[in-house]
Amino acid sequence: MRIRFSQSKSALRIIASALLAFAIAACGNSNIVGKWRMSGSEATVWEFKSNGAILLGDASGRYKFGDQDRIKIETPFATTVYVISVSGDHLLLQEPGGSKLEFTRIKETRR
Repeated sequence: MRIRFSQSKSALRIIASALLAFAIAACGNSNIVGKWRMSGSEATVWEFKSNGAILLGDASGRYKFGDQDRIKIETPFATTVYVISVSGDHLLLQEPGGSKLEFTRIKETRR
C-alpha cells in the first residue's frame, strides 16, 4: 500500500509541476498589463489586460505572445505582429523591418 501511495504522490507532483510550467508560459510578459500612452499623442491610450484582451482607444481586440519577443495584436480591423520591448515604464512595439510605436506607462493613482 505504501508503494502505491508514494507512486501516486510522485505522479501528482509531476502533473502539478507541468501545469505550473504551462501556466507560467501562458502568462507571457505580464509586465505589459496596464495602460500605456502613445508617445506624441495625449489621447491615444492602449490598455493590455491580464486575460489577453486589449483596448486600443475605443477598439477592442486580443493579444498573444509568441516566440522571439513577439506579440500578435488582433482587432476587428487588422492583425499585426510586433517585436516587443518593455523596460520599466517604457514600451516599444516595432513591426519587423518597419515602423515602431513608443509608449509610456500611465501610473494609476490609488485612492
